[in-house]
Amino acid sequence: MVESRLIGPVRVVGAGLLGTSIGLGLRNRGIDVILADASPTNLSIAVDYGAGRPAAQGDAPQLIVVCVPPDVTAEIVARELEAFPQAIVTDVASVKLAPLAELRARGADVSRYIGSHPLAGRERGGPLAGRADLFVGRPWVVAAHDAISYQQATSIDDLILDLGAILVEMSPEEHDRGVALISHVPQVVSTIMARRLTDASGSALNLAGQGLRDVTRVAASDPELWVQILGANAGPVRDILLAYRDDLDRFIDALADPAAPGARRKVAEELSGGNAGVARLPGKHGQDRRFVSLSVMVDDTPGQLARLLAEIGEVGVNLEDLRLEHSPGAQLGLAEISVLPEAISRLTEELAARGWRIAG
Repeated sequence: MVESRLIGPVRVVGAGLLGTSIGLGLRNRGIDVILADASPTNLSIAVDYGAGRPAAQGDAPQLIVVCVPPDVTAEIVARELEAFPQAIVTDVASVKLAPLAELRARGADVSRYIGSHPLAGRERGGPLAGRADLFVGRPWVVAAHDAISYQQATSIDDLILDLGAILVEMSPEEHDRGVALISHVPQVVSTIMARRLTDASGSALNLAGQGLRDVTRVAASDPELWVQILGANAGPVRDILLAYRDDLDRFIDALADPAAPGARRKVAEELSGGNAGVARLPGKHGQDRRFVSLSVMVDDTPGQLARLLAEIGEVGVNLEDLRLEHSPGAQLGLAEISVLPEAISRLTEELAARGWRIAG
């Protein structure tokens, strides 16, 4: 069993994906985890799954982690602060300024509260989707404020490090502006694009490739949850959407008459701006390294993908990233292999020599 920084017990309120994953990760380190949930079914599943135990009379948690929807986060945090006057309380909601403001308005003891936010998740929710390694290598923001001391907040730092996450310190305002840009607005953009598909013809949808799926993937997210998130962070989201609307207007104006003087230059400038933005995204392990890719045709039969990956390893090339795309109407797929630029020629030659078909 891996040694833990936390002493415990840790009380987790909300046995969904995040709460159950926190419980599983801490139990792996031998920490006593107390689970609570408004749903007896969720609680029972999380307990049976090994994420912790039900609450008992006399529990005295060192740390409380509130994992509930954003619209009730402040209410539950205030209740936990009152019920356990010796405990430090954090939450994992995806907005940080609104809960802190509401807690202050309620007169809660925020000297024992500090908000946090793990940037980790899965397409599926609920306790059955929980994973002990969900947070490993993922950023986890601690949104400090002036009413709590560093010493009081150390248990939250210990929680984050015990779960294998990367601790990031930000103010609540910085956090909310940041997630508006990297999470909340992309959700809106993905949703709006996906809405265009509702009236699309079947023949058009049959042409869909990985690009469309990438853009619309998060559009399948839970609407009820996102109504709460967007409502709680409306200001920063709206500011970015207004700028995004200006970007769209420039595209629309340029495309109104593509032959007009300067129209194509405007389109090219907008597209180049997108290239510049993507180039700023950190790569694997947060490194600023760019990869190149090749697409390999893989027969849709058992063992073919495993053979491809094994042979890439035999060649001595490190696989940096992998994407799969199925070819409509054909019993094959395309494996897009990303590697370092200096390895691409050798890998292409070796795979071709071994009989693999390189697309393009």
